[in-house]
Amino acid sequence: MCKCHENFILKEDGKTCKYKDVCKSVNHGCEHICVNTDDSYICKCHDDFILREDGKTCRNKDLCKSIDHGCEHVCINNNNSYSCQCHEGFVLRQDGKTCRSKDVCKSVAHGCEHICVNNDDSYICKCQEGYVLKEDQKTCRRCTEGPVDLVFVIDGSKSLGEDNFEIVKQFVSGILDTLEISPKAARVGLLQYSSEVRTEFTLRQFSTTKDMKKAVSQMKYMGRGSMTGLALKQMFERSFTETEGARPLSANIPRISIVFTDGRAQDEVSVWAARAKRSGIIIYAIGIGKAIEEELLEIASEPSYKHLFYAEDFTAMEDISEELKVQICE
Repeated sequence: MCKCHENFILKEDGKTCKYKDVCKSVNHGCEHICVNTDDSYICKCHDDFILREDGKTCRNKDLCKSIDHGCEHVCINNNNSYSCQCHEGFVLRQDGKTCRSKDVCKSVAHGCEHICVNNDDSYICKCQEGYVLKEDQKTCRRCTEGPVDLVFVIDGSKSLGEDNFEIVKQFVSGILDTLEISPKAARVGLLQYSSEVRTEFTLRQFSTTKDMKKAVSQMKYMGRGSMTGLALKQMFERSFTETEGARPLSANIPRISIVFTDGRAQDEVSVWAARAKRSGIIIYAIGIGKAIEEELLEIASEPSYKHLFYAEDFTAMEDISEELKVQICE
């Protein structure tokens, strides 16, 4: 009969020997506990821990306690993973870990003199009607209450689309809110152009902001061609005449036109833009999307950095509106 040395036991074949305690005879690598099993061993973990997939190391059953999860507020266990959550009044940022206040304006010392508006992870300051932001982008000043004759020339072409046309209408209403509309202060007219030009209202037609904004909201989208040059011609030849409500040149009242376009004109713009500017009309050109810079430069008054605004899409309309309000109010 075969026998084994001390600390060894005979295997089932009756001839070979194995260690009584395999865990002591090998470098088992178990992080917590090594348990003998016949000729081998298994690793186990202490209470409140579970074995990782490597079969040797352990992690807390509460994964959030066992790793550097990076959650700014709260870590939530989710099977073999975790997710981050935020305290009440906060929302998770796109990184899935950090949190921001749902109302940034309430969570920071924003310094806005009039109105604080949440803007994703940040905020912007706005002013009440009749005021514009100063250069510090926080404090407000009253818009000049002096007289001005202002004519909008609005693109109603098919390429614009009805949804974007509504954005343009909101843009116009925002400018109107900045002005003191009255026969003695700001008079405003509006042309919409497509394959033809339509006078939506003249400088003499409305004398209150309320009536003017109502007319803008009811304006119907034309949705055809893009005859920008024809619109500039009508603006120059008719819109600023005394017949349509403009005050005489002798009154020395500023004449301003805001021209909006979203693409290449189907006619010549330079001739009528130049004639309008030579007559003393100050033109602000606003181009969105496929608008051609060369055409915008031909339309806009000098210097172009003050009178030309361009953006790739309509998401920038609000920023353009704020800049334009400041320019007009000067």
